[in-house]
Amino acid sequence: MTEILIPIASFITIAVCIKIISDHKIRRRLIEKGLVEEKIKYLYPNSFQPLASVKWGLVLIGIGAAFLIGRVFSREISEEITIGLMFLFAGIGFIVYYVMAKKQMEESGRE
Repeated sequence: MTEILIPIASFITIAVCIKIISDHKIRRRLIEKGLVEEKIKYLYPNSFQPLASVKWGLVLIGIGAAFLIGRVFSREISEEITIGLMFLFAGIGFIVYYVMAKKQMEESGRE
């Protein structure tokens, strides 16, 4: 019975994901063309924010670096220290993002 349910569940999951993505793209196009009420426009901001991607990139790089340090020095460093390093490096990534975002906001305010 399990051999039948797993492919069916996988197919349904993929189909739902594709539907959600296509609906989002259609809604965004309708909003860009102005065919939707003003109440809905706030749900889909027009501006792409590249710093949001940078933020999560910095955090994930920090977590990955901490994990790598924990694996390389596995004899000297315990698992608790590795987890602490993950939080530390993720926090440093957020702080670096904050500095970058603040600098960008100051530059855009000047122009």
